[in-house]
Amino acid sequence: MQSLSQILPAGPANLPISQIETLLLPRLADISLKLIGAILLWFVGRWVIGFINRALLRGLLSRAMDATLRTWITSIVTIGLNIFLIIAILNIFGIETTSLAALVAAGGLAIGAAWSGLLSNFAAGVFLILFKPFRVGDVVAVAGISGTVVEVTMFATTLNTADNVRTTIGNNAVSTSIIQNFSANPYRAVDLRVQLAASIAPDEAKAVARAALSGIANILADPSPVTEILEFAEAGPRLVVRPFCHNDHYWQVAYEAQMAIATAFVDAGFPQPSVSLASKPN
Repeated sequence: MQSLSQILPAGPANLPISQIETLLLPRLADISLKLIGAILLWFVGRWVIGFINRALLRGLLSRAMDATLRTWITSIVTIGLNIFLIIAILNIFGIETTSLAALVAAGGLAIGAAWSGLLSNFAAGVFLILFKPFRVGDVVAVAGISGTVVEVTMFATTLNTADNVRTTIGNNAVSTSIIQNFSANPYRAVDLRVQLAASIAPDEAKAVARAALSGIANILADPSPVTEILEFAEAGPRLVVRPFCHNDHYWQVAYEAQMAIATAFVDAGFPQPSVSLASKPN
């Protein structure tokens, strides 16, 4: 069997195999060493980044920093360290990082134009971090969704609704909507509307409603519950019954107050309000 040196004759257009080997082997060895070095640098760098993130997270937790701000800081540090790691790996192969930076900048403009919605969510996330209209754990209503704030990331806000549905909303939709924070104040009102029959004396009904509320746990004494006539309807006076409680007890107070008032009205012998039905045209 003929060797490669016998098949390819030496000449001006062809180099001897020995000379090709002399030229290629050092390059292959150099590339192999660089590849091994890049792989080692990648794994060591990732370990160092993980170590720095864990140390940073422990430091932020010891300072009792807001969970949202803590997530942002660790995310930004992770992204920055990974960028430096990639640049260091490229330097091993002798790639000019200055030209690469210009290429990345040009690509960033193109991506920014294509992902304008994503960038608007990022900008809105910065707004939420700086002005803090709510924090993790607060009960809020944003973009038409009510729930408990689970997480605020760079691009989206996650809520758990009252029926235990995990809901993720883009930060731009959050920042441009009306934000209601039910946890910002130390207590909130539970608004109940009670329709009375026309034959019931409002003062008697108010007294029965107040007595019914007195047996419910977690209703605040200060401010005291409000029981007043809200308006006059066709069926009779309509009361507003408004006990106050901490946000954590809102639904417990709301459910128990309605049951207690309904039971008290039945025990007092109050008649049901009459409801007039409009006649249908023939």
